[in-house]
Formats: sequence, C-alpha cells, structure tokens
Amino acid sequence: MEYTLEVIPLPVSDIDRSRDFYRDKLGFTVDIDQEVMPGLRIVQLTPLGSGCSIALSDTLWETMDGPTPAPGSYQGLQLCVADIKAAHAELVERGLEVTDPVAYAPEDGATFMYFKDPDGNGWAIQEYRVRETRPLRDAI
Repeated sequence: MEYTLEVIPLPVSDIDRSRDFYRDKLGFTVDIDQEVMPGLRIVQLTPLGSGCSIALSDTLWETMDGPTPAPGSYQGLQLCVADIKAAHAELVERGLEVTDPVAYAPEDGATFMYFKDPDGNGWAIQEYRVRETRPLRDAI
C-alpha cells in the first residue's frame, strides 16, 4: 500500500491575510477557498510542482478530537527547490522576508534558507539540486 502526504492543515489567525501571503509572496496556487460546512472555511494552496498542499483554517480543529494548535505554533515545515539562489532572488523580488541561503555542508541537500508566515509558522527551504533531473523519491 502506498501512502501519500497530500494536505497539511495550518493554523492561522486571519485566513485572508494568510491566503494572500502564500499566494502573493510564495506563488502558491489557490486550489480551494470556500466554506466547506457551516462555519468552517478552508483555503487550500499548493506550491508549484508539489504533490502536497496546505489547508489554512482557524476553526478546522473544532471538528476533531485532540488539542487545537495555536496560530504560529507550527515550526519546521519544509519546501525543497533545485536552485536555492534562484528561489531566494524570486522570493525577495516578491517581497518575502527570507534569510540568505546557508550551506551547512558541501553535499547536495545541505543548503537552507528560512522564513515565517504572518502568524509565525516557521518554514525552511532546502536545496536539492538532484531534483532538477528526477523526483526526490527516485533519487534516494
């Protein structure tokens, strides 16, 4: 049985502000923006080329058992790119406050940059140059 990770719910305090941030600053595509049941609005966005999306909500957790995560409490979310310098230039041009790339080691996969969304959810962007020629799952 193959399992795929396709949607990560992300707690935010202002859905419109967050939608605009991910769409305008990061270039994510808005797949869904609707009230999926009374009182539950979901905005689902997907990074270009990704098989996994994020779902922005402020009330989704009320429909599930367990704790409700606070907006800004998610840290370590990660995107991967084939060329981190080009990605950095594109994101800075879009107005994103992102750190400069840091190479922790010379190997492919060891260069990162970081940013936070308007609520403080923390993201990393990792360079995997091998992804220019084949998907990561085929490269390992």
